[in-house]
Amino acid sequence: MRAMFGAAVVVATMTIGGAAFAQDAKVAEGVKLYASNKCAMCHAIEGKGNKKFPLDGVGAKLTADQIKEWLVDPKSAAAKAKSEAKPPMTSYAKLSAAEIDALVAYMVSLKK
Repeated sequence: MRAMFGAAVVVATMTIGGAAFAQDAKVAEGVKLYASNKCAMCHAIEGKGNKKFPLDGVGAKLTADQIKEWLVDPKSAAAKAKSEAKPPMTSYAKLSAAEIDALVAYMVSLKK
């Protein structure tokens, strides 16, 4: 009985650890995509980039679905938020679903 419980704990720990590692990898990919898509021309994180549109804390303010909408359909997101920011947000719908997911994971990780 103890052996079965111990094995279950090991499997659960490995599964949780694997999921955390996958999420960390997705966030790291999002950091790269943020840089390669030159997002800092319009946005700032930790004071780096265009301070007019900071993203610090965006993960605590918006849901993953809301962030995704800002990336793929910024006109709709801006209308919902009643945003009149100039210039308007550019659509990144040209990115693959995996790339969008990675950018969203990075933005969600920005809680402070």
